[in-house]
Amino acid sequence: MARDYRGKVPDLPADRPDLLPRTADRVTHPRSVVVVGAGLAGLRTAAELRSQGFDGELTVVGAERLPPYDRPPLSKELFTRTAPVWLAEDGLGDLHELADTVLLGRRAVALEQADDGGRVHLDAGDGPDELRADAVVLALGAVASIPTAWAGALTLHTADDAARLRAALIPGTRLVVVGAGWIGAEVAGLAAARGCEVTVVEMAPVPLERQLGPVVGARTADWYAEAGVDLRCSTRVVSVRPGEVDVAATAGSSTLRAEVVLAATGVRPATGWLDGVVPLGPRGALPVDATGRVTDGPGWLRAVGDCADMTVPGLGVVPGGHWDGALNHPALLVADLLGRAAPPVPAPYVFSTQFGRELAAVGAVPAAADLLLREDGRGWTALHVARGPDGVRLLGGATVDRPRDVSPLRKLLAGGA
Repeated sequence: MARDYRGKVPDLPADRPDLLPRTADRVTHPRSVVVVGAGLAGLRTAAELRSQGFDGELTVVGAERLPPYDRPPLSKELFTRTAPVWLAEDGLGDLHELADTVLLGRRAVALEQADDGGRVHLDAGDGPDELRADAVVLALGAVASIPTAWAGALTLHTADDAARLRAALIPGTRLVVVGAGWIGAEVAGLAAARGCEVTVVEMAPVPLERQLGPVVGARTADWYAEAGVDLRCSTRVVSVRPGEVDVAATAGSSTLRAEVVLAATGVRPATGWLDGVVPLGPRGALPVDATGRVTDGPGWLRAVGDCADMTVPGLGVVPGGHWDGALNHPALLVADLLGRAAPPVPAPYVFSTQFGRELAAVGAVPAAADLLLREDGRGWTALHVARGPDGVRLLGGATVDRPRDVSPLRKLLAGGA
């Protein structure tokens, strides 16, 4: 369980001098900013800083040696786009044009208070080992979550991961995918179309239950059989060994043979090095408000993207982990950091390409919400609504092969429909 360090500074444990002091002081006119993380969220933070008028010293540090690239194609276009899709070529910004200093292949290992801001310590490598700035933005991203005992299982989160998986999935390969979420479904469909023998193991009763709810998630289950994929829900993985996966279900236990096992079991924020330094939520994310200010953190610290769980009035906690948040939330963070009025928070949005279908999800999926369906042949839209004395309120929605519904959904939710 994550520790809870909330409270007044004098109440902090006397034996924890490493905890960062917490203050409500704002850093409205920083002259230097360090962005830790060179993925989409870090790149967009740098781009927003410059576009919103910041002309001070900007440093960006990233753990990967590659310049910023797009992650969705790693699973959505695993076999058709074999080289990284560089974000600079997509018009989302060039780090070397935006930042005064870019340090790639360097990992942050410590964070502490400096006299006039924050201090970030880096692992050994070319360039400085310590960075100081008036403001520090943590755009740390996430890492694949996989049990250490799963010997030989692959993950899919980086360009290197995609290269390894692509090389392993030759026609005729037996593939077991653990997890029927976004990544698991996308890879399962592509691998089956490539001629692999695919089995998907999912603990929940239906695919995408956590992301879309049980009713909408169940509507995707038939896609697996249509593609020739063996979907096994309500089934958990007991162990993974080279060539074998032991699973357990209500009907009993069994062993699946597989040359390749993909652990599509989600990600966790890359914040392990911050435990005990700043507050972390139950899943290891940094709790932030709608402008990226870290809850109970020092005034010079912000967080955005996969490593942050944002609390938004009217929406509750919006977990990081999606491309759209990394793209759009930096604008809010930078506006607040520079003392400007922040724009409204867009509704959560995610898109996926599964089994030849285009799926989009917008907003929230509360357990108690009612469901309204709109169908016309192959495509359909599901609306999650709450009924009350004042009428019906739209909370979220999912679309399948109905792209014309996505933009109205986003606009309605942005306006508090």
